[in-house]
Amino acid sequence: MTAPVRIVHLGLGGFFRAHQVWYTGAAPDAAGWGIAAFTGRSPELADRLAAQDGRYTLIVRGPGHDEMAVQTAVVAAHPGTDLAAWCGYLSRPEVAVVTLTVTEAGYRRDRTGGLDLDDPAVRADLDAVRTGASAVTVPGRLVAGLAARRAAGAGPLAVVSCDNLPGNGEATARVVLDLAAAADPALVPWIRDTVSFVTTMADRITPRTTPGDVQAVRERTGFADAVPVVTEPFSEWVLGGDFPGGRPAWDARFVADVKPHETRKLLLLNGGHSLLAYAGSARGHGTIAEAMADPVCRDWLAQWWDEASRHVPLPAGELADYRAALTARFTNPRIRHLLAQIAADGSQKIPIRVLPVIRGERAAGRTSAGGARVLAAWIGHLRGIGAPVDDAGAAPYRERAGSVPDLLALLAPELAGDRDLIKAIESQVPARG
Repeated sequence: MTAPVRIVHLGLGGFFRAHQVWYTGAAPDAAGWGIAAFTGRSPELADRLAAQDGRYTLIVRGPGHDEMAVQTAVVAAHPGTDLAAWCGYLSRPEVAVVTLTVTEAGYRRDRTGGLDLDDPAVRADLDAVRTGASAVTVPGRLVAGLAARRAAGAGPLAVVSCDNLPGNGEATARVVLDLAAAADPALVPWIRDTVSFVTTMADRITPRTTPGDVQAVRERTGFADAVPVVTEPFSEWVLGGDFPGGRPAWDARFVADVKPHETRKLLLLNGGHSLLAYAGSARGHGTIAEAMADPVCRDWLAQWWDEASRHVPLPAGELADYRAALTARFTNPRIRHLLAQIAADGSQKIPIRVLPVIRGERAAGRTSAGGARVLAAWIGHLRGIGAPVDDAGAAPYRERAGSVPDLLALLAPELAGDRDLIKAIESQVPARG
C-alpha cells in the first residue's frame, strides 16, 4: 500500500535520495509519511523515477563492499515546472513538512543575506506570485505554495532546509518573507503565525552515479534501475525547530541549537573539501581519496583542521572524533567524490566555509596559513589551474583574480588591506604546470 503524501520536497537529486528519503523510509512510522518530490526544473529525473513508481536503489559503498536496498518513501515525482501540482500538495491539510535541498545560490540572496530584489528571476517571480503564473526561483515557489495553502485554510507547516547555508532555517525564512512582503504583504503575518522554518545540519557524502553503478544494480539485483544513488555508510542529521503539523519519527538528533554542529560540518568537512578540491586538483588529483593519498594534501588538510577547530564551539574530544571519522570517510577509495564536483560554485561556498576561520584567526592575531592556502588555491582555480570553473557567480572574481588585493576587496573588503594575509595568499597561489 502506498504511503499518503505528507512531505513535499524541492530539489530532487542524489543527496536528497541518500539522506532525507533514507531517514523517512527507515522511520518506524514510514507507512504514514510518503514524499512527493520535485526537481529543480528539469523533468528528466522526475520522469525516470515516476516510471519506477518512485523506487530506486541506494548503494551504500563501504571500503570493502556495497550494500544495496530499494527505497520506497518517494511516492510521486514531478518536474519543478509543475507549479500546479506543487501548490496542490501544499493545499492539503495532511501535508505537514516541506523539505529543501538546493544550492547556496538557489536562495537568490544579496550580500546582506536578504532576497536579491535586483535579480531578474526574482522580479519575474514577484509578478508570477501576484498573477498566479509559474514561479521559477526557490523563494518564489515557496511563496506561491504558501499562498495556496493559506487560501485553502490547510493549517500549519514546517519548512526544513537541508543544505550547507549557515542558519539555513533563518535564511530560508528571510528570503520567503522578503518575497512575500514585496508580492503580497497580507501573506506575511500568516506565514509568521503558521509556518515554522527548521534549521538543520545534514551530512552524507553522495558522489555522482556512474553507468557502472547502474549496471552493477542490474546484475546483482535484477532491477533495471535507471536512477540508483551511491552514498557512504556515514550519515548524520541534526535538526532544531518546531514541527507544528507533525513529522516522521526520524532517527535523527533534535537539539535546541544547531549552530555548533553546523559550524563543525561547514568548517571541517565542507572547508576541507574546498581545500582539497582546489589545491588537490591543482596537483593533478581527480577525487577526494586520491588527494588524501598525497602526503602534501594530507598535511595541508591537517593544518586547515587545526585552524578551523579553534572556531568550532564543541568539546575537543568531540572534534577529535569527528576529524578521525572524516579521515576515514575521505580515504574510502571506493567513493569517487570528484574534486571538480566539489569545486563548483566556489563564489558561494568560500565565504561560508573559509572566511569565518580567516577572520577568527586574524582577530586572534594569527595569519591563518591554512585559510590563505584555500584562498590561494581557489584563485589558482579562477586563473584556470586545476578543476574547471563551474560557477554562475564567478565572473567578477575571475576578472580580479590577477590581483589578490583586488579580489579580496570584492570577497571580504575588510581584509583587502591586510598585508600579512595578502602575502601569505600570494606566496601559495599555484603556478601552471
